[in-house]
Amino acid sequence: MDIKAVLFDLDGTLLNRDASLVFFVRDQYDRFSQLQLVEKDIFVRRFIELDNHGYVWKDKVYQQLIDEFSIQDIEWTELLGDYLISFQRHCIGFPNMITMLTQLKNNGVKLALISNGYGQFQYDNFKALGISHLFDEVLISEWEGLRKPNPEIFIRALSKLGVRAEDALFVGDHPENDIRASRDVGIKAVWKRNKQFLSEVDADAIINDLEELTQYALRSNGKR
Repeated sequence: MDIKAVLFDLDGTLLNRDASLVFFVRDQYDRFSQLQLVEKDIFVRRFIELDNHGYVWKDKVYQQLIDEFSIQDIEWTELLGDYLISFQRHCIGFPNMITMLTQLKNNGVKLALISNGYGQFQYDNFKALGISHLFDEVLISEWEGLRKPNPEIFIRALSKLGVRAEDALFVGDHPENDIRASRDVGIKAVWKRNKQFLSEVDADAIINDLEELTQYALRSNGKR
């Protein structure tokens, strides 16, 4: 099999969202004195619980925190606005991300991003990782009017890249939105193991570290 393109999810795949969120929340706590009536570790832990790995949007998270901790003199909208502007400054990529992407690019492999989420917010986080110059296409659900696992967003990405499904890999951490959905349109799928999902996932390959992806993709192309 000749791999001509690798398509990536963002959160939990390239972006270490869990670590980035902790980094951001601790910084936001330090910058807003109104939050400091709550002990810092308690506030951070409750934020992470309410966030639920990003599946609860932050308007609900901030409203709940203000209610639970009886936080005064600040509106949830101000905290949400700060999140939208400031989160990008706290984005942390997974180890070996830049090396892996550079090696794929240097071997003629096209790269694309397919991410669910709000367009500008996700794109700012993507750019903050310092990898946008390596990518040929970026598709974010709000801007595309499509969300994974809708097969059309994968088909659209392949069309933009000019690559057939059988010549592409998709790399993601979500068993349904990333792995099953991409395989359903004929793309080989690589699951980046995520401790949030305890059972094994039916994928073409499973990796723990992004470094392993380089070996898998280039070996498929007869390179090492």
